[in-house]
Amino acid sequence: MKKIAYLASRVTLPGSPIRRTDAFEHDFMMDALRGPFEARGFRIEEVSWDDPKADWSAYGAVIIGTTWDYWDRLDEFLAALERIEGQTRLFNGSALVKWNVRKTYLRELETKGAKLIPTLWLDVADDAAARAAFATLESDDLVFKRQVGAGAKDQHRLKRGEPVPEMRHPMMAQPFLPMIQTEGELSFIFIDGEFSHALIKRAQPGDYRIQSTYGGREEKITPGADDLAAARAIIGTLDEAPLYGRVDMLRGADGELLLMELEVIEPYLYPVEGPELGERMAAGVARRLGV
Repeated sequence: MKKIAYLASRVTLPGSPIRRTDAFEHDFMMDALRGPFEARGFRIEEVSWDDPKADWSAYGAVIIGTTWDYWDRLDEFLAALERIEGQTRLFNGSALVKWNVRKTYLRELETKGAKLIPTLWLDVADDAAARAAFATLESDDLVFKRQVGAGAKDQHRLKRGEPVPEMRHPMMAQPFLPMIQTEGELSFIFIDGEFSHALIKRAQPGDYRIQSTYGGREEKITPGADDLAAARAIIGTLDEAPLYGRVDMLRGADGELLLMELEVIEPYLYPVEGPELGERMAAGVARRLGV
């Protein structure tokens, strides 16, 4: 039976003393993948990306999964991916990861037709730059996000005139869109370039962050044709279909969807809302390995 590594981290592996509160999502992914992979002759094993004892050449492939600490160890993480890719197949590939790891990739997608929330890129997010962003973006309510980050870590929602917290990382600033608190954020999951399932993520009352860590909740949806076409168009901007990708979008004032993120590094793929995910992933890996 060919071994497949599911790349995790010390903050998501079961039994870890520093396990994240949302690491149950890692468990959901493993539960979804094990059976379908075994049915195709694969044994999937969870391995931390920084495990010094890991023999990557022993695996037929490595799938980047819940590597949910990479944003604070970026250079180390990217170097580890290059080592892995030098010994076996890596999904998604390191070149795609390097491109996707900094949210400045959104600027490239905009040139290819993606509609974005107006964004100001602040490589130095000091007090003066943050305050100037309100005038530049013509908004009294802004969200500041790390250019390299995930899970709303070090993210700030600020109103004009409020104290500016220390922001030590390059940031991106966007107007706050109330739709995140009304309709919610839409996510479209694609496996091997094909649509798998979609869901809507909503924040708990009084918050705007939709992640489970902050009380966010999810609901499976059947997307309308126009919404699905918008998400497909984002996946279509890539030179080739990744093994997996998640397109996160928010509806603008005109009713059209705006791209928030194209996640092709380590996104949670919501297997509870997409019960066919495991089979789709297993089939995709089998096709790519030619077995």
